[in-house]
Amino acid sequence: MQIFSTTKPDINSGLKNQRFRVDSLPRLTPDTRWRTEAMRSYTQPLLLWFTRGQGRITVAGVTHGFGAHHAVFLPPGTMHGYDMLGHVFGMSVFFSRSPELDLPNEPVHLRFREVHQQAELTGLIDNLHREVDSDRPEKNRALKAHAGLLSIWLAREAEHGDAHDLGPDAARRLSMAFASLAERDYRSGKTIHDYAGQLGVTPTHLTRSCNAACGRSASALLTDRLHFEARRLLSETKRPVKDIAAELGFRSAAYFTRAFQKQTGHTPSAFRRHA
Repeated sequence: MQIFSTTKPDINSGLKNQRFRVDSLPRLTPDTRWRTEAMRSYTQPLLLWFTRGQGRITVAGVTHGFGAHHAVFLPPGTMHGYDMLGHVFGMSVFFSRSPELDLPNEPVHLRFREVHQQAELTGLIDNLHREVDSDRPEKNRALKAHAGLLSIWLAREAEHGDAHDLGPDAARRLSMAFASLAERDYRSGKTIHDYAGQLGVTPTHLTRSCNAACGRSASALLTDRLHFEARRLLSETKRPVKDIAAELGFRSAAYFTRAFQKQTGHTPSAFRRHA
């Protein structure tokens, strides 16, 4: 059972390569929590497997809880972020974008109560992880085979397993539609009035719907997404601040600096020095 439905946006950010990658979910310190909490997306399909801890995850404009033994699959370009209550442990799996894998086209959130389900998923991820780290012959074929088995397992569980079902609520549909547009166009400098006009609603109605679906206003979602990208560019590149400001749709570097400092508590230059 798929729990979200959202049009696929253009993909604007993410990993620099399209290879398989398996990592442990990090024990994040307060100064790096923005890397999970802020709205962002990746260019590759991503599976999050939470094995311990709990929190709230926002996917495509809809927020709900997660706990131990929850799995969330995110297609490329899906806006998301999660807040953790204490330490959260698990694994993240970035898939290649090969169409042969036949991964879900929409986000999926599954909860696994049975021990054998939890062990099966952990085993499939571990097998892929070992192959990623190996240097054996036929590695690429083996990676596709392991990823294919994981994809099949997810498809079966999505069809028959214990999925979160938020229902076709009108507020959620509108919030999801906004998140899709915002993910595609957040660099354009569009205002909430612009997005509301595209969606055929008033800014007030759009904000009310986003608050109902995810506990945040439309402007808060957009700002969060924009400033995640700003922080990513400041910490991962050496591009001048004025160029980053222009790329993200700010009318001037000075305006970007004021907005960034209001959002993060630091100027862009100070953030870059301590990133």
